[in-house]
Parts: sequence; C-alpha cells; structure tokens
Amino acid sequence: MKYIWLLGVSFLFLNCEDKKSSKKSNVETIDTISNKKSVVNQVVEKTREFPKLNKKNAMEFFLEYEKHNKENKVRITTDFGTIDILLFEKTKFHRANFIFLTKQKYFNNTQFYRVVDNFIVQAGNSDDKETVRKRTNIGRYLLPTDTKRGYKHDRGVISMPSGEIDNPHKLASPFEFFIVCQKGGAHFLDGDYTVFGRVTKGMDVVDKMSVVETDDGDWPDKNIFIRNVEIID
Repeated sequence: MKYIWLLGVSFLFLNCEDKKSSKKSNVETIDTISNKKSVVNQVVEKTREFPKLNKKNAMEFFLEYEKHNKENKVRITTDFGTIDILLFEKTKFHRANFIFLTKQKYFNNTQFYRVVDNFIVQAGNSDDKETVRKRTNIGRYLLPTDTKRGYKHDRGVISMPSGEIDNPHKLASPFEFFIVCQKGGAHFLDGDYTVFGRVTKGMDVVDKMSVVETDDGDWPDKNIFIRNVEIID
C-alpha cells in the first residue's frame, strides 16, 4: 500500500513538472514570437525609403523634400485621355507633396470620383482597399492652406480640397485634387483652397469627364480611372 502511495506521489510530482515545463515552454514561445515580430517591424522601418508621415513630421519632411525634388511637370493618363499639368513653385509644400505621391505611385488606379458639370472634376480617391492600404503606408497628415500667392480658381487650375476629418481651418487633403472646369472660373473658392498648378494640355479631356452621368453623390455612374501619373520634367 505504501509503495502504491509513493508511486502516486512520484506520478503527481512528474505531472507537476510536466505542467511547469509546458508553461515555461509556452512563455518562451510567446516571447520568441514577440521578439520576431519586433525584429520584423524594425526591419520594415529600416527598409522604408521615407518616414511614415503624420501631422508632426509632414511639414518638416516636405520642406526638405522640395529642396531635392524640383520637378514640376506631370502627366495624368485617364480613361478619357491624358492631361498635362504644371505645378507652381510658389506653393512649394503642395508641389512637393504631389511630386512625392507621384513617385510613390499613389495616384495610379485611383479615380476621378466626383464630377460636377461646369464646376470641377475631383480625383485621388477610390472605393477599393488598395487605396486605403497605400494611404496607411504613406501616413495620415494634412497640409496648410497657401492662398496668398496670387493664384485664383480660374478655369483649368489644380487645387486641393480640404480634409474630411475635424478640420475647422480647411487644411488640405494631400491625397486629392480637383481641376476647375467652370467657364469663367470658380472664384468663390479663392481664399479657402490652395491653387497649386494648372492644366497645360488636355482641358478637352477634363471637359469630356465633366459631363458624364453621375449618381446623387456626384460619383460617375461609370468609374473614371487614373491609369498612371508620371513626371515628364
């Protein structure tokens, strides 16, 4: 009987050791996974060519970026044809932002998602997950308005809409832009939105887009994709 009791004790002892060993192993496994994730995140950050932008670092980033990226001519290829634009040097943050996003291939496969006949065509957004992924990767930030450079919302200019988040100062949404197609211009927008470029070729393409059928939210019934945006000078 004593022998059996000892075996029982021995069995219980070994069982407890097994549980302790299992718990220790689980802890080590969790720590290992956590460490691996940390290493992967560090590698990803190190391999990024540019920092993830936010409201704290975006302006400093573009101040430096515009010094080394002076391009100001861009071609937008759409389902309706090509549009060439000139970006203004005086609105340096907005020019640098557009060049940066162009080089990051952000605009490719986004859409002209808002069309108002004889007013504007607005682009740079989409309803697919890839656009969300690209925005998340680049970062969340806004640009200040820059409205005292002498530019007005004449027909054919490129301007930047304000962001959709809580934004009483109408800070600009960096991922989007609109082209004024209204005859005589849309000067009631002056002072609220930043004009940062103009169409140099392809207003006929803009005009074609401006008369397509849309739903009640001004979204074209048939999607108008931006197939490619490239720097031409």
